[in-house]
Amino acid sequence: MCGIFGYVGSRINAGQMVIDGIKHLEYRGYDSWGVACKKDNEISVAKEIGKISGVNGEDFAFHSSQAIAHTRWATHGGVTELNAHPHLNEEGTIAVVHNGIIENYTELRDELKKKGHIFLSETDSEIIPHLIEEELTNTQDFASAVRRACQRFEGRYALLAMDSTSQTLVAARTGSPLIVGVSPQDGYFIASDIPAFMDYTRTVQYLDDGEMVVTDGKSILFTDIETGEERPKREIEITWTIEQAQKGDFEHYMLKEIMEQKDSIARAVNQDEDQILTLANAIRNARGTFLVGCGTAGKACMASEYFFSVIADHHVNFAPASEFKLYHHFLQPESLLIVVSQSGETADVLEAMKVAKSKGAKVLAIVNVEGSTIEREADYSLLINAGPERAVASTKALTGQLAVLMLIAYAMADKLKDGKTLLLETAAMINDMLNPRYIQRIQDIAELIKEKEDLYIIGKSWNYPMALESAIKIQEVSYIHAEGFAGGELKHGPIALIEEGTPCIALVGNDEVTTDILSNTIELKARGAHTIGVAPERSEAFDEWLKVPDAGTAQALVNIIPIQILSYFLAVKRGKNPDMPRNLAKSVTVK
Repeated sequence: MCGIFGYVGSRINAGQMVIDGIKHLEYRGYDSWGVACKKDNEISVAKEIGKISGVNGEDFAFHSSQAIAHTRWATHGGVTELNAHPHLNEEGTIAVVHNGIIENYTELRDELKKKGHIFLSETDSEIIPHLIEEELTNTQDFASAVRRACQRFEGRYALLAMDSTSQTLVAARTGSPLIVGVSPQDGYFIASDIPAFMDYTRTVQYLDDGEMVVTDGKSILFTDIETGEERPKREIEITWTIEQAQKGDFEHYMLKEIMEQKDSIARAVNQDEDQILTLANAIRNARGTFLVGCGTAGKACMASEYFFSVIADHHVNFAPASEFKLYHHFLQPESLLIVVSQSGETADVLEAMKVAKSKGAKVLAIVNVEGSTIEREADYSLLINAGPERAVASTKALTGQLAVLMLIAYAMADKLKDGKTLLLETAAMINDMLNPRYIQRIQDIAELIKEKEDLYIIGKSWNYPMALESAIKIQEVSYIHAEGFAGGELKHGPIALIEEGTPCIALVGNDEVTTDILSNTIELKARGAHTIGVAPERSEAFDEWLKVPDAGTAQALVNIIPIQILSYFLAVKRGKNPDMPRNLAKSVTVK
């Protein structure tokens, strides 16, 4: 969840570099920030509560060729300056930044306390520099001490460590991502995500689980944490640019990424047809196929249950990734697990993959980030090609995931070309839909309901998962209490929540369930709801109408976009930052 970034090399403004770089990772956490710079065999630390985006990197431009930085999303311990990273040992000779959770930290902290170590924070992270210090009593080599400390940790983590007496930067990971940036001119960068160092290099090397890297800025060594065995690594060139990860003329990343969907859906559809057909055959031949994801990606999986049923006449099973281990009884070597993740680093998804692999099942990954852990560990993988997604609230990744899953369903029905044609036509219709008048209409509706504290969304078929996704979007950025329901479930309890003026959104297509969902909307209106229809055609059931194209089986992709925009404007009009919702971070790398 947190963002970490470190540098060692020939440049002498390391502090400014890591501060400016970690700003690109603020989507991973923005409770507090900190930096540690090495200068003249001393480690200087600065850390504060709040967002790092307002910090002037030039304040840290003093002579230093080694530094680490951190932007925090709190897990263990509250949001305080003492809990902010970097953490030091008592003498201030070892500095560490950390992402993840050391699950056995209580046991280790008690052990270290008995040996006289004093702790200042409430975090699990603070034990790391103290344990490294303790291991230095057994070895003079800093990297060896870090290795020995890591061998004692339980849980998922990524860390960067440096000491005051050497020019060594050490990184290790198990579960949480770390990527090395390679620059022959400048040295080595190590970060949670690539945008941190994109100003300096687009050449990367990936750490895998259970690996450690040691660098002095001139050379680098990858090894196995447990055995110390060297792990050779290849260099990979990143194809996207830093400009794609910036806001440009938009006020927020979220709006930029919503508006990019007219292009990103077309990129998602541009897949190798032979690969799509291979994956379709794998699903066809599997004895039990499971779709797994978290949050927004989970809703893409849930919608795809309908795609495979309606388009391909094939049954697949959806489970939230965090619940999937309870399904292990149904797994066998002939089973197939399809995992969906924007970041490719989602902890619960990685755990689901481990469960499947323990049973000998194959794993297909649909991800957005090339080289991510999920992509590398899957048996098959497809990229949705959405480009960098920086807003915490996922938008363009969702429609890319839906497009790829729908393509596979069409391939299973031997109608791949029909599916590609439909999705490309849908992308063109979305391009026409996202015009200034349409955006203003949504702003007007946001103005009407911005003071409401409760809001409900209904849908049927693939619009039911989109109703659930709509609730997620509205909740996470505007903090309005929003819930999604299957339209037919209203009379079984939820309709009791409706009062005079309660905003209720109906997601409607032009299909076999249209009559049913319109009847459900009329039921809401009869009980005083202020109804907002997202539909290809106007209906008397709607007090407000947001027209959308008639996209047939791709209606889910079309209907969710007005709600993404509405969520954005509700947040802005309520004075919230839609890019950085409270208590949330972009990549959930802890369980």
